[in-house]
Amino acid sequence: MAAGSFRRTIASQLSKVLDLPPENLIKSISAVPVSKKRHVADFQLSIASIIENSSGDCLPQDLHLQAQQLAERLKCDSVVSAISAGPGTVNFTINRELLAKTVLQQVWKDGSEYGAKSELFSTVPRQKAVVEFSSPNIAKKFHIGHLRSTIVGNFIANLKVALGHEVVRINYLGDWGMQFGLLGVGFQSFGNKEKLKSSPLQHLFEVYVQINKAAEDENTKKLAKDFFRKLEEHDEQALSIWQQFRDLSIEEYIRIYKRLGVHFDEYSGESFYQEKAQEVLKMLEDKGLLQKTIKGTGIVDLSEKKDLSTVSTVMRSDGTSLYITRDLAAAIDRMNKHSWDTMIYVTDKSQSNHFQHLFQILKLMGYDWAERCQHVSFGLVQGMKTRRGEVIFLEDVLNEVRSRMLQNMTSTKTTKETQDPVETAEKVGLAALIIQDFRGLLSSDYQFSWERALQSRGDTGVFLQYTHARLHSLEQMHGNAELTDVNVSCLQEPDAISVLQHLLRYDEVLYRSSQDLQPKHIVSYLLTLSHLAAVAHKTLPVKGSAPTVAQARLCLFHAARSVLANGMKLLGITPVTQM
Repeated sequence: MAAGSFRRTIASQLSKVLDLPPENLIKSISAVPVSKKRHVADFQLSIASIIENSSGDCLPQDLHLQAQQLAERLKCDSVVSAISAGPGTVNFTINRELLAKTVLQQVWKDGSEYGAKSELFSTVPRQKAVVEFSSPNIAKKFHIGHLRSTIVGNFIANLKVALGHEVVRINYLGDWGMQFGLLGVGFQSFGNKEKLKSSPLQHLFEVYVQINKAAEDENTKKLAKDFFRKLEEHDEQALSIWQQFRDLSIEEYIRIYKRLGVHFDEYSGESFYQEKAQEVLKMLEDKGLLQKTIKGTGIVDLSEKKDLSTVSTVMRSDGTSLYITRDLAAAIDRMNKHSWDTMIYVTDKSQSNHFQHLFQILKLMGYDWAERCQHVSFGLVQGMKTRRGEVIFLEDVLNEVRSRMLQNMTSTKTTKETQDPVETAEKVGLAALIIQDFRGLLSSDYQFSWERALQSRGDTGVFLQYTHARLHSLEQMHGNAELTDVNVSCLQEPDAISVLQHLLRYDEVLYRSSQDLQPKHIVSYLLTLSHLAAVAHKTLPVKGSAPTVAQARLCLFHAARSVLANGMKLLGITPVTQM
């Protein structure tokens, strides 16, 4: 890794002066974010973080003094061309030609693995992760919360894979429960087999809405209960209707996920765990954790003082399982099946309490691995409407973003050259949705805006796609860059240095996102990269420059495009080459 070789050089010089092992210093040396003020150093050492690691205390004025004293004891060499002290930092500037040569070679050599091979990850063990995400309820709306869960879970899985971990992607469908009693009765009254085959999600939703209107009627309630009881008792006819609902829905989900560029290794669901949930209740009883209320419901006491101030209900009074009981069974089953190191659930923050209870009960049952379960929660999206009104299905959103994007593209003069405008509009539109969603902290609610998402200038997914397409066509126009004979002395302009300095930081950004699973670090990095590349595209023309200069600049733009594409793919965006 480019940044890695520089960090190591700086760390080895520091280790001699500070008498600390170089590996203790590596994480205290970070690449400096590019500044509009221009002349920034390439790396800085934080004095505070060294003191923190050696467990001393220090006042800010002492830090500044220590930085100055340390800077005076260090010497420039063939790698480091300047050393200076800042407020609590020592700043290092890398030899400019070496910087250009090393960064370009590393991007070229590592390709899609650039950044992921950094020594920042050397202490991180390779793990097996289970990521459960998307998880819509069959026959109910695939609402916008499921879209968030789908794209966030996909990002986390992509990031883990890119960093060398093994990932199992699970879609845990809401495919069991009382609503299937209602749905079964509803389908017998209002169902249409042809409609079920042609658009299952739409038709089941319509049936569900109709039967819900009648659900207050005592007779309907009784029929629904009977139908669900038949399901629980494995009645063949009831099961075959249910199986058809499930299979046809999954087929349609797979088609929609394909449009999103998302896949799953396993389609699981609550239905898989109805029997195993009974085993969980038996285990809870055997361990003395299951208590009965006066009404006969089964609860687990989660309070510290065991005074029932916090309880979790795990069983209905008729002995049947609940959502949390099936979740307990699923967690235990996945550990037996996959022997995972970490399991991540991606849902909205309203379920935080549910997962707290889930992990607590697992711990009480003696499963220490509950510590390695994690809930990644996200906020709500407000104001996502299509021209026809409220969003009911995910497909409505995808069609809407595609048609709006197509309209925007048609009104600009460059689109006529695009080979497949509909496909391009879909990919650019999806980038717009993803970037608007990932710009802030996942836990924040945000107000959705079509206008803001689809702007071609500013910090949007459309701008990232536009930059990628523009850099791609530059390479097409002038022939692909060749790294073998690049004269790096031609890349000394401030705008070229800014791009190189920014490329240097990519591994740190990946590292940050891997630590907190927040995509915003990568989003912000890619937007800055696109702005820097846009400026360099203006000030460092390839056309009309001397061949050696043109070749060097092409290599720089190729490196920027390569890293931009890598980052976009991690976020779940397919980069376009024309728009």
